[in-house]
Amino acid sequence: MNRLNQLTEIHQSGKPYIIYKSKKGFNLYTNFSKKIILNNKNIKSFLTKKNKKKSKDTDLFIGFFGYELLNNLIDVKIPKQKNLNFPKGIFYKPEKKIKLSNKLNYDFENFKSGNFKININRKNYTKIFNRFKKKIKSGETYQIKICTKYKTKSKINPLDFFSRLSNTNLAPEAFMIKDHNFSIISCSPETLITKKGSDISTKPIAGTVKKTKRLNKMKALNYFRKNLKETKEHNMIVDMERNDLSRICKVGTVKLSKQKIVEEYKDLFHYVSLIKGKLKKNINNFEIIKAMMPGGSVIGCPKINTLNLLNNQEKENRNIYTGSFGYIKFNGDMRFNIIIRSILNFKNISEISVASGVVVDSNANHEFNENFLKAKALIDLFK
Repeated sequence: MNRLNQLTEIHQSGKPYIIYKSKKGFNLYTNFSKKIILNNKNIKSFLTKKNKKKSKDTDLFIGFFGYELLNNLIDVKIPKQKNLNFPKGIFYKPEKKIKLSNKLNYDFENFKSGNFKININRKNYTKIFNRFKKKIKSGETYQIKICTKYKTKSKINPLDFFSRLSNTNLAPEAFMIKDHNFSIISCSPETLITKKGSDISTKPIAGTVKKTKRLNKMKALNYFRKNLKETKEHNMIVDMERNDLSRICKVGTVKLSKQKIVEEYKDLFHYVSLIKGKLKKNINNFEIIKAMMPGGSVIGCPKINTLNLLNNQEKENRNIYTGSFGYIKFNGDMRFNIIIRSILNFKNISEISVASGVVVDSNANHEFNENFLKAKALIDLFK
């Protein structure tokens, strides 16, 4: 049986499984022997527990931390919000791993979906934008990311959606989770943590421009370099993530490896840097997660102050959005992304959350349109 047939068989069996982008294709994880639902009480023990080091491909836990859990981890409280009662985080212990190619060809299936509704319209977005602009001018924050959410009632086949998404908008941190009562489909581009031994790196994305027939990769780079707003935003996020790394790395080891390059996606170009460091001795995974999450590039800076401003403004729980998905191996190595460009389907409701950065030079209309641009590749799957 070839691997795509195996994937189809696993999908049709109803067993939970996870697909995660690898260097050469995708890895499929299934036959879960453990499922750990995280909360504020058990997250520390989960991250500090020593697992017996083995050499199997499946000697790892794979799953996600939700936004609320990561806030609580750094003692940032979230006021009461409207929510779906979706789990704050789940990790799985797989017993089977299958390597797949980049091409996931799965037969198109019919799905039921209504029209998407946005939780903040342009008028209300502008009010929030202007309120935060005052906070920036008063020095309470320097950059802040306003989240908008698109929702619709729907019944979807997550494998069909993920296959089409990966064939049209392949992203380096794409992943999919299918469990009995929910699914997540993601084309996330941003790697938050890559840890191998004492080496650690992060790859912040700050800067977005729409693709056009006239705008190629080189012209996009020139656009970012000449655009004062995009440059300021990028520099602030890079400085913040360098600072986050410096808390857990040896003095003098945190360095920019790649600075301000452009990455290309289906509808847009991103402005990207890569930062590397060497971990201090005896730093554990709990301390790494606390230092690095939630990822600064999708929050704003300074991080704690900005999180408090956002949480007091937002009326709906973010669930998975700006949380983190990835794995922790039994030897301590890990890889985590930032959950953006994702669909959460739970209780037959699909939600897509997006955000764009507000700095002192920002324009409300432009940022509102940028949010839609980021959601478009996912909304198009429902057409």
